[in-house]
Amino acid sequence: MFGMDFISFLILLVISGAVSAALHWGLKYYVIPGVGSFLSKVVIGWIGAWLGSPVFGHWWEGLNYEQVYYIPAILGSLAILVLVIDVVKTFGGVSSAEEAIAEAEAQEAEAPESQWVLETSEEATAEAAEPPGTEAT
Repeated sequence: MFGMDFISFLILLVISGAVSAALHWGLKYYVIPGVGSFLSKVVIGWIGAWLGSPVFGHWWEGLNYEQVYYIPAILGSLAILVLVIDVVKTFGGVSSAEEAIAEAEAQEAEAPESQWVLETSEEATAEAAEPPGTEAT
């Protein structure tokens, strides 16, 4: 299946796109949201669909186009996508996209409180120079 024709390539691309869309937008199963993440799933899913027929076998002679068997291609695409997403979630440090977004929003909300505000007035300078417990008269 190394020398596939263009129709076989397109069939695998459609299978990968459908499986990726179902996982990404249907089940919300992703590492990060967005179109870029979906497109990377399509590429990885295409590899899984391409390996599906050689790995899972040639099922149902009527449901194929040349060497592309549809059911094994769907299973291969699904298997590789679930595997890759699980590996990235496990070792990538982001347990879910929602948590990553919430963490980023929390850091933005804390930023103004943690920044130092410099006072340049004479009173602020005088108060800092006096020992605690004494008041300026």
